[in-house]
Amino acid sequence: MTRIVGERDLADTRFDADDARAALRDVVRTRRFDERAIALQRRGWMSGYPPYEGQEAAQVGAAHAMREDDHLFPTYRSNALQIARGVPMSDILLFRRGFAEYRSDHDVPVFPQAVPIASQIPHAAGAGMAANYTDADWASLVCFGDGATSEGDFHEGLNFAGVFDAPTVFFCENNGWAISLPRERQTASESIAVKADAYGIDGVQVDGNDPLAVRAVVEDALASARDGDPVLVEALTYRRGAHTTADDPDQYRDGDPDLPEWRLRDPFDRFAEWCETQGVVDGDFIDDAIETANEELAEAVETAESVPRPEPEEQFDSLYAELPADVRRQREAARAAADDHPETYELER
Repeated sequence: MTRIVGERDLADTRFDADDARAALRDVVRTRRFDERAIALQRRGWMSGYPPYEGQEAAQVGAAHAMREDDHLFPTYRSNALQIARGVPMSDILLFRRGFAEYRSDHDVPVFPQAVPIASQIPHAAGAGMAANYTDADWASLVCFGDGATSEGDFHEGLNFAGVFDAPTVFFCENNGWAISLPRERQTASESIAVKADAYGIDGVQVDGNDPLAVRAVVEDALASARDGDPVLVEALTYRRGAHTTADDPDQYRDGDPDLPEWRLRDPFDRFAEWCETQGVVDGDFIDDAIETANEELAEAVETAESVPRPEPEEQFDSLYAELPADVRRQREAARAAADDHPETYELER
């Protein structure tokens, strides 16, 4: 188990004060995004949202470990990782409002969020194999939860990566819950990391509530992957909130979980206190970071709200090079209906 916070001084690590401040700043940014996104969903601004409170440190650490050309394959809860990687907040908000991620104009090498459990894992291994075939120097990093390791896609992705030396890092955020099932109810394995043995690759564990430890472990894993040795990283963290905004964890969480204190404690508070004891930040740092994050969030919401809602018939635009006659007639009829009865048309939408 790799850990820095609470065990080592900053001077005894590969990182400096700027690295620690950058990590803390992104933990603040992503925590504020999560809080605002939940509030927006609760007032009907978007239909659903998967909270990640408690997992910011793991995701920020992984993001800071990646090179600019490394390719990210996120799951639906990887919003903090995407933000820390450079994806605009407005893009993630728009995705939650039904807009396609691939229409964004940012240049971050990131694939669309995978909502089906584990489906992105074979994609990441395949992309890594493609990098090998084209003599590219980047690696893939794919994110998933502990529940995804019970899916066949997990086996297929790690098996292919192990056989073909795909430059891929498999980053598992073990947050203690596979939706409503605790880890011991969905796998009898001693750990997630040990599952790597079956595929002939390395598996490592890291304190997922320690952003600098995660960064160190993922940096080493990415370097190993680029040399042809894929790695499975298990970041031990805890999902402090619900699985999604449609979930009620009080229905299946009974009392305090049997986990160590470091894993249950808020990683935001823990890392901020450590940074202060290391002399990295002063008392105004957090307040300034929150104010900056709030300004960024306000702009992101405004940007998302300024994007016009698509017309229903636009769903066909990416399906055909030339619209079939019957689709064209449907589109013309829909537009005529909108012109003749705009109120009815809007209601039917």
